[in-house]
Amino acid sequence: MARMGSRRHLKRLAAPEFWPILRKERTWTVKPSAGPHPISRSLPLLIIVRDILGLADTAREARRIIAEGHIKVDGRVRKNYKYPVGIMDVVEIVDTQEYFRMIPVPVKVMTLIPIPKEEASFKICRIENKTTVKGGHIQLNLHDGRNVLIRVSDPTNPEEDTYRTMSSVKISLPGNELLEYYPLEEGVTVIVIGGRNVGRVAKFLSVSEGMRHYRKQVALEDFKGNKFYTTLDKIMVIGREKPEITLPEGAV
Repeated sequence: MARMGSRRHLKRLAAPEFWPILRKERTWTVKPSAGPHPISRSLPLLIIVRDILGLADTAREARRIIAEGHIKVDGRVRKNYKYPVGIMDVVEIVDTQEYFRMIPVPVKVMTLIPIPKEEASFKICRIENKTTVKGGHIQLNLHDGRNVLIRVSDPTNPEEDTYRTMSSVKISLPGNELLEYYPLEEGVTVIVIGGRNVGRVAKFLSVSEGMRHYRKQVALEDFKGNKFYTTLDKIMVIGREKPEITLPEGAV
């Protein structure tokens, strides 16, 4: 049986390509701990503090900043330097009151962009799955590991179950209260979160039939009129007629 690598350590050469680290400067880098995002779609908090925000020159300095509670993620202080930060997460520098959101962008795959304080009070999450819990209520399972309970007054009435997988919801931070629902339907605004078109913002046109649910092909049209295609698992609804979040300049 082949020997597996360490579960606690990660070499720089094996790290995801979009991580902003020098591959040959050192042998090791920090490996994200188990959390709300997979390693392929997240960055550990230490790399964000040191390499993206530039708040520290070394890993030791970054670990101290994090351990002292100077950084919040989605409205909560995170003291684990391995904590994985992923798409749509909000990062706050407590001392300077600066706010950033992790956004998919072309080429870089993911990066932090500055956002106003008002926008830091919410985030948009994709509905990955939903289950029926005790009492006939609905639990939405979101892309960042959160669960939102939807109370149904009449479990026998299917009209109350309006939420669909692959649609998105707007939730408050850090309270997790449901603020708005964005269904995946023709004309809504989506952002591509993976693949060769990562970071492109477009209007949703249609989805093909057949194949497995997540691998269905979807047709999109950007705001310049260019039509392109990707798969259903690589898009996220971020608004109806226009994006509800701040995006990088030139994205729309």
